[in-house]
Amino acid sequence: MHIVELAFVAVALSMDALAASVACGISAPKISLKNSLIVAAAFGFFQAAMPLAGWNAGKFAYEHITALDHWVAFLLLALVGGKMVFDSIRKNASESECVCKSFAYPKIDLKVLLMLSVATSLDALAVGVSFSCAKYPILAPSAIIGATTFALSFLGIKFGGRIGRSHNRKFEALGGIILVAIGIKILISG
Repeated sequence: MHIVELAFVAVALSMDALAASVACGISAPKISLKNSLIVAAAFGFFQAAMPLAGWNAGKFAYEHITALDHWVAFLLLALVGGKMVFDSIRKNASESECVCKSFAYPKIDLKVLLMLSVATSLDALAVGVSFSCAKYPILAPSAIIGATTFALSFLGIKFGGRIGRSHNRKFEALGGIILVAIGIKILISG
């Protein structure tokens, strides 16, 4: 595979993580640099690991993965996004109750981070299977996909944070709606 084609694949696979990062940045505009790097690293790690797992699973798993991956991604994103929307419209919701708000505090909610990381990287699992079927090597593509996702996710968090700081809680529901929309897109395209 040519490097330009691989770059396009990496950017395309990163789009869900980028959108989730922007949504979380909007909901938690005071994410520290350290936590921003941790969140971006988790997204990048899973985007790099999933093609490796798919490549190793090969042809056997292709039918099983493609039959379920979009449903799993949809459910995870709908849960997180739905909770964000619910928290934003509750009258007495405190600022710390939004699921992505946990990224702004010293201790990150690893369960939420894991759910978002897996949900936004399931399409990379299927890409790994397709690379295996086409007999493409996987280590360099996985590294490029992971690095691209890391960079775009970090920028997405910071961009979303700027929007969130300037509009306070007005965009918290939008962040949740974005996550649910990503899930619906994955479900429809799956």
